[in-house]
Amino acid sequence: MSSPKISLEITFKLPVEVKKKGKIFVSCCPAFDLWSQGDSKDEAEKNIKEAAGLFIVSCFERGTIDQVLKDCGFHPIHTAPGNFVSGSVPISATPDQLMIDVPIPFNVSHSDNYTPCHA
Repeated sequence: MSSPKISLEITFKLPVEVKKKGKIFVSCCPAFDLWSQGDSKDEAEKNIKEAAGLFIVSCFERGTIDQVLKDCGFHPIHTAPGNFVSGSVPISATPDQLMIDVPIPFNVSHSDNYTPCHA
């Protein structure tokens, strides 16, 4: 019997700034102090989204994502027991920022002798 396929996607909603600097557009994600650029505003936005995704995955793979989030000032939003915070939590950006979604997909690699996690 084959093991079930399990996947998960966590989406980070991050504020970014994109500004024209000479002939290029520079993008910044102040939450993680990430910078990128592009020949157009759209390209700079796409590149900062890619940089943020690569940064988050790198932190996960190195086992540092929890410490990085804490060091950047993030903390969980606590709710009453049984209530979960939905994706509709308002996230603010300054007037010169826009919010981007950075989805991070995960899969569970199963083998024939798969044992569920009991964390």
